[in-house]
Order: sequence, then C-alpha cells, then structure tokens
Amino acid sequence: MAEDGVSRELVAAVLQKDEAAARELVRSLYPLVAKLVRSHRPARTAEEDLCQMIFIKILQKLPQFSGAVPLEHWVSRIAINTCLNQIQAEKARPELREADLSEEQAAVIRNLATTTDELGPDQSFASRQLVEHLMNALKPAERLVIDLLYLQQRSVSEIQQVTGWSGALVKVRAFRARQKMKRVLSSLTLRENA
Repeated sequence: MAEDGVSRELVAAVLQKDEAAARELVRSLYPLVAKLVRSHRPARTAEEDLCQMIFIKILQKLPQFSGAVPLEHWVSRIAINTCLNQIQAEKARPELREADLSEEQAAVIRNLATTTDELGPDQSFASRQLVEHLMNALKPAERLVIDLLYLQQRSVSEIQQVTGWSGALVKVRAFRARQKMKRVLSSLTLRENA
C-alpha cells in the first residue's frame, strides 16, 4: 500500500460494507500476508488456508483498527499471531500423517516395511526428509539429543558438555525420542499396509 491516506480511505470504505473496497484491501495486503505466512507457517497448515484465516480475522477486527499505527503493522501483528497460534495448536496435537509425506518418502516407508535391503541413492534424499518429519514429532530437547547423538555422531560426554545434562538424562531422552520416532513410523507403516 503506497500511501497511508489511501489505506485510511480503503478501511473507511470497507467499514461501510463496500465489497469492492474489501477486495482491493485484500489484494493490496496479500503480498505482505503471504510473505509473513511463508516465514511463519506451521508444518501441517497449507499456506492458502492460513492466508484465508488471517484475512477473515483482519476483516472481522477492522472496526478495532484505530489508525494509531500503519495498517501494515496492524495486519502483520494479526498475521504473525495467527501463525504462532496455529503452530501452538499443532504442537498440542503432534502427528505425522502419510498425507504429510511426499511420494518418495511414502515409498521409503513401504520399502522399510517390506524389505531389509539398503536404500538406493534415489531414495536417500527422501529418507533424509522422512527423518526430518519424524524429528518434527519430537519435543525440542528430544530433537536436540537425537541430532547430537545420531546425526552429528557426538558421544554422551560431549552432549553433557554442550547441554549441561547428566549422562543418565542424555540416555533417557535419547531412548524416549527413539521410542516416539518408532511409534510414529510404525503408525505410518500400519496405515500404509492397511
């Protein structure tokens, strides 16, 4: 939006139930909202769905806009808060669904479920992405210990120095994280074979 006066006029027109002004307001704010959504989007929510949720909130709350700050700042705050709320909602119900996986990752799961062969080079990238999906199901401390222990190949004593945790805590967190990842992977393979 180029001028603050234009935004004030658009807002005033939208508040008077002018549908053309509402469309123009959405059109002019869409690049800003889409950029914010791309940088703050939760894993399981589609970008377009989140943009629609944000614009619904913007239009519902528009009568509360005082004009004390630029419209873009006010919209940014709504957009970021909506994204953060959605991230929190997904953390409260962490899940990995087969639909969240790419076709290559689903093929890796099928391969793991049916054979003990080594993964071919064509599936190694998909398997790395699958590991990332499994890691996203973990709490931050669990993700950290798995990353340090298995991906960075650090020893328990090195992890103790980095984190300040006791050796027993490192081992317990690693065990629990592995179990959680196994459950998530198992639920995916069960759904695939059902």
